[in-house]
Amino acid sequence: MPSLPNSGDDEGGAPPTPPEPRRVVVAHRLPLRADPNPDAPHGFDFSLDPHALPLQLSHGVPRPVVFVGVLPSAVAEAVPASEELAADLLARFSCYPVFIPAKLHADFYDGFCKHYLWPMLHYLLPLAPSYGSGGGLPFNDELYRAFLTVSTHFAERVFELLNPDVDLVFVHDYHLWAFPTLLRHKSPRARIGFFLHSPFPTSELFRAIPVREDLLRAFLNADLVGFHTFDYARHFLSSCSRVLGLSSRSRRGYIGIEYYGRTVVVKILSVGIDMGQLRAVLPLPETLAKAREIADKYKGRLLMLGVDDMDLFKGIGLKLLAMEKLLESRPDLRGQVVLVQINNPARSLGRDVDEVHAEVLAIRDRINRQYGWAEYEPVVVIDGAMPMHDKVAFYTSADICIVNAVRDGLNRTPYFYTVCRQEGPVPAALSGKPRQSAIIVSEFVGCSPSLSGAIRVNPWNVDDVAEAMNTALRMSDREQQLRQEKHYRYVSTHDVVYWAQSFDQDLQKACKDNSSMVVFNFGLAMGFRVVALGPSFQKLSPERINQAYSQTGNRLILLDYDGTVMPQGRINKEPSEEVIRTLNQLCSDPANTVFVVSGRGKDELAEWFAPCERLGISAEHGYFTRWSRDSPWESCKLVTNFDWKNIAKPVMKHYSDATDGSDIEVKETSLVWHYEEADPDFGSCQAKELQDHLQNVLANEPVSVKSGHQIVEVNPQGVGKGVAVRNLISTMGDRGSLPDFILCVGDDGSDEDMFEAMSNPAFAETAEIFPCTVGNKPSLAKFYLDDPADVVKMLQGLTDSSTEQQPAAAPRSPVSFENPLH
Repeated sequence: MPSLPNSGDDEGGAPPTPPEPRRVVVAHRLPLRADPNPDAPHGFDFSLDPHALPLQLSHGVPRPVVFVGVLPSAVAEAVPASEELAADLLARFSCYPVFIPAKLHADFYDGFCKHYLWPMLHYLLPLAPSYGSGGGLPFNDELYRAFLTVSTHFAERVFELLNPDVDLVFVHDYHLWAFPTLLRHKSPRARIGFFLHSPFPTSELFRAIPVREDLLRAFLNADLVGFHTFDYARHFLSSCSRVLGLSSRSRRGYIGIEYYGRTVVVKILSVGIDMGQLRAVLPLPETLAKAREIADKYKGRLLMLGVDDMDLFKGIGLKLLAMEKLLESRPDLRGQVVLVQINNPARSLGRDVDEVHAEVLAIRDRINRQYGWAEYEPVVVIDGAMPMHDKVAFYTSADICIVNAVRDGLNRTPYFYTVCRQEGPVPAALSGKPRQSAIIVSEFVGCSPSLSGAIRVNPWNVDDVAEAMNTALRMSDREQQLRQEKHYRYVSTHDVVYWAQSFDQDLQKACKDNSSMVVFNFGLAMGFRVVALGPSFQKLSPERINQAYSQTGNRLILLDYDGTVMPQGRINKEPSEEVIRTLNQLCSDPANTVFVVSGRGKDELAEWFAPCERLGISAEHGYFTRWSRDSPWESCKLVTNFDWKNIAKPVMKHYSDATDGSDIEVKETSLVWHYEEADPDFGSCQAKELQDHLQNVLANEPVSVKSGHQIVEVNPQGVGKGVAVRNLISTMGDRGSLPDFILCVGDDGSDEDMFEAMSNPAFAETAEIFPCTVGNKPSLAKFYLDDPADVVKMLQGLTDSSTEQQPAAAPRSPVSFENPLH
């Protein structure tokens, strides 16, 4: 296994030292520069690239740090893959290369990433008009397989380095979207943080991706998932809800998604800039010389600046159209204002990029012909890579910065501009004056929420952008100074070091319990996930419960209905013939007392379970109970006045009318508002509002308002499944037949009351007790089963085991009570 240099290997008889935690930073490309040199060992002189985002985002985290990614393209094409090269780069630069064949990498990067996934994330459907000009491609299974294959190579490379109990893995951007699933498969306890530097589209668009479940589960196989803005995180949470049926919760400022026993934390923090790197460039002689050149060239004119990558989504053409509109509506500005547009090289080639570039040049030429003259060009377009010191000089010199992208994730141009305006060189005429700036930013850019002093625009509205330019040009010096100071305070304190430290700390918190979890692997390929259990939480094994069942003689079996023996979401809620047959087999054993404990109404349950003569039913959360089909219903008689229904029902009806897919269930003792058929986001929001509303209007009534699985329910106070179970056990004890075996199975929040009742010391020490939840999730139960099918299978196993073995204790006939709850 490769190791980092100076790892402190033990010598002689010294005791072994604990492994040093490392941060493994995984990104598409390694942060390396490679300059051709025939005399160098591998034909290139390598050095770390200070402009590479993975390197910048590693600043501020504890060392050592190791980087994993592909080599610069020039090296990958010229140098054959070799472990000698990998070991050399690891030793010298802490960079561990992933070797990908050229054809596979082209299919992965140019094929799937840049021409399918990237346009989709930026809201371009494959069938949009620009599809025909290369703006996007239909989903291609072969390219998707290449995408997964490359991610597999990355996972194998990281696994070679990884110590999963101490190392933290930082994964950057959509190129490695599938990586968390593939690494989790190899290392179930790996500590994985994933940050998406691109937008996450609305769920309405994301759901159009054929492999949407794979991509969502990949994120959920990380411990921490990060986004630039709340909008992107909200879209992700909505997609999880609509596609996978998962809900999120907020606690102490953190958003989490429960996923098979693990809590996936969602983080929101825009990436800042490398202040140290920028401050090193600002005072360079080259920077000062370029700033003087710009000041001389545009002397007496106001300079507006745009710096963008050349692609479909940066809105460069729209920005130039707004400039044209400004000059058309403000003739006095002709000759007074210049827009300099710096186009960084495109990240990928294609007809779409060529067409965007041609459009930009055509608009530039038209504006300059109409509104310019020999000594004045209203629009200056600078194409190609520009040295950092030249770009910093433009930032420093510009009066206004414009970011007009129609959709963008990581865009730090306004941050660079703010720091350069604050700390960069200024012309002598302005020396000693307060620093000032004006920023126009698209509302669809990731940095927009953090720039509260910027003029936000809809980039699609050319008139709106032109008016924003006009507003910025007319803004007073004092107003520009105040906005500049506000932006600088944020940018200077939320740099890459702050981001890295925050991400590192939150990842440690998110996976602090990984090493103590008991994990089981489930699923194949991209459907893989781990089921994580706490140290004392385990799957209920047939061997354990069958043995206890066979060796006891007075058993109490308590079963919830919906979600426990009946799957959620079925249209026909009646029990199947298999469930009826299984319950009758359990009831036929005289040593068993079997109860269905449900929130459903007594008449409905009585009708459904009419074939089960000896089955007990505790209905409406225990308000009504009967011990067999032919015994009378008994009520707890806590409440005799249900006038509160006249208050609650109109409130529920109001929400039901306003929420399509919801309805009201009226029971004898309670009211339930169901919203399982409603839009998941809207239904959840309405449920919270309804619960608050009911708690206010029923504050003086003897009732409790609770939320459950897609329901809001109003019940009499003092009624609950926990109370019902304690009463059942207490009554059996009063008659001299305290159970020596208790199986209690449920699936939702109302069943947690039953599990809590199981901890009663009055009988916990003398009985074999099996509190069991359905689904691996946080619970007071000690055991779990995966789904209702597992529950029925387990119950059938109990009846089979009782016929194979004779119980150690003689079975006792269940007692009959006239008034069991009194």
